This record gives sequence, C-alpha cells and structure tokens, in this order.
Amino acid sequence: MKTNPVFEYLRIDYYSATPKYLQLANSLIKAIGDGRIKKDQVLPSINELSFEFEISRDTAEKGYKYLKKIGVLGSVPGKGYFVQNSQVEQPLKIFLLFNKLSPHKKIIYDAFVSSLGELASVDFYIYNNDFDFFKRLIQNTSRDYTHYVVIPHFMDGGENAHDVINTIPAEKLILLDKLIPGIRGQYGAVYENFEKDIYEALEQALPHLSKYHTIKIIVPAYTYYPREIVKGYTRFCQQYAFNYKVVHNIANEPIKEGEAYINLMEDDLVTLIEKILATKMKLGKHVGLISYNETPLKKVILNGITTISTDFQMMGEKTAQLILEKSVQHIEIPFSLTLRASL
Repeated sequence: MKTNPVFEYLRIDYYSATPKYLQLANSLIKAIGDGRIKKDQVLPSINELSFEFEISRDTAEKGYKYLKKIGVLGSVPGKGYFVQNSQVEQPLKIFLLFNKLSPHKKIIYDAFVSSLGELASVDFYIYNNDFDFFKRLIQNTSRDYTHYVVIPHFMDGGENAHDVINTIPAEKLILLDKLIPGIRGQYGAVYENFEKDIYEALEQALPHLSKYHTIKIIVPAYTYYPREIVKGYTRFCQQYAFNYKVVHNIANEPIKEGEAYINLMEDDLVTLIEKILATKMKLGKHVGLISYNETPLKKVILNGITTISTDFQMMGEKTAQLILEKSVQHIEIPFSLTLRASL
C-alpha cells in the first residue's frame, strides 16, 4: 500500500521496547528535521498507517496526537494530518539497552526519559541478560545515535562484553549500573560499587545483626548479579566473625534460629518468607532478613522488610544529566540501608 512517499521515512523496530506510537513519532520528527518531509505535506491516514505497519488504529492515532500536542502536526477534520511546523529540533537520539525490565529498572527508565524531556528520541531495547542477543543488538544498530546507554549484566558469556561495547564511539557511550574493565576512551558512567556498597550497608546494620551468629546470602547458581556482591558480603562476615554461607536454593535450606538472610531475587524472598512463617520463629527476633532493592511493598510486608538499595531515581536522572551536559563523568550512585522490623 506504500502510495504515500512519507512511508519511506517511517519505521518500526519490532525488537524495540519503545512504544510503537513513539517510534512513529520519532521517525517523523527526524524526517522533518532532515528536510525530507516538508511543511504542509499531507501525511498517511491513520488507516494507512495501521495497515502498513500492522498496528492498531489507536496506536497510529496516538502517534499523530502526540506530534500535534508538541506542535509538529496540524489536522483538518475529514482531511487528516499535515506538517504544521518544519522547524523541529531533536538533537538527542538515544539507544537505550537494558538487561531486563524489573520494577527497579522501570524507575530508572521513567526518571531518565522524564529528565530528558519530550523532544529526545529514545529507542529502548531489552536483551534479557543474553550476551548473544546483546551483541546482535549493538552490532546491528545504526550508528546515527547521539548516545548509547548500556546496562551490561549477563547470565553468561559476558567476558568479551568490552570488545562489543568498544565498537561504540566512546564519546557517545554511557555505562549504566555497572562498570566493566577494558572499555577504551573517555566515556560517561552512572554506576553502583557493588562490593563496597554491600560491605558498608552491612556495617551500618551491625548493631542489629549482632543478635545473629550466621549470615546467609541467597544467590541462585545461575544469575546475572555481579560477583562483587558476594565478595563484599564475604569480606564483611570475615571481618566481623560471622558464620556465613552462600545459598543457591533457598527451597532446600533449613531455617534455623540465630540466622539472618540476605536475598537478591524477589522469588527467593517469597520462598524465604513462606519458610519462616511455617516455623514458630519470629522474624526480627529469632531470624533476620535483609532484602536487596527497595520496593513500596517491602515497607508493609510483615511490619516491614529491611532493605539495602541504590537510588534508582537518581540513577536515571544522573544519566540524563550526563547527556544534557555532554559529560563523560563517572558518577557513583549512593547505596543505603533502610532498617525495619525484619532485622
């Protein structure tokens, strides 16, 4: 059906997590900014867009309404949409690559996009901790982005991640959440210091941990979580003479009085709580619990779950700040302990 020449400049990437209406809007803005689509030019109808890209009419209409809201398009009842303003600026085109979309990553994403403002184009991809998919996405992406924001967490195979990331121009790169060795050039970073963070958080909790003789950390055998977390935990336990154990399967681990647990995964937290409730022991008295990453629900479960967590809102805001200020600064995001009844 490609009768309207505008279709030549529109695209939807079905691998992208960016909403399709925004992909349509961003490609139109780029084409207008490049002078390929002129002022007063009539655009394809909503039905044509829906048919061509196999999207709903609501999605197509949402893209046009978004552009109308920011003053790029106009419309005439019965005749459709046209380019009202060809003087559009969209200096920021960002390739955003997350390992997964968890509640915490959503906080980062929302803060990042909100801080950039409406006229920044963000193409959002998720590689599900799969290094091969991560590699393909970076190798196959176009090189016309102004910035590449990448979270490098992998289940396995990430030993050569630096080689893949080094194909991105350093001045356009921002590493998010984790630093990895071997990246060349001057690039930006907003990151956690995993080993130091957990060590210092446990030090803050020491007066409450002192009632327990053993601290166990639940780390699935197959996980993307950085090994530095276990290093910091082990160093703390050795420094302060706690018995310690890395538990790979909490479902098979007996719960004993005098033990405190640190969980990383939310599924493990549910299993652990169920096992504690099945005993006569009281959480925060006989058994302790610290959960990784703050969520609203942890404030209320069992009178409150103690958490150790980075500031995800700040992480998203600082990443946007690096882009807006054209900075290659490295920013370490603070980590905090929130004490509640579970400890």
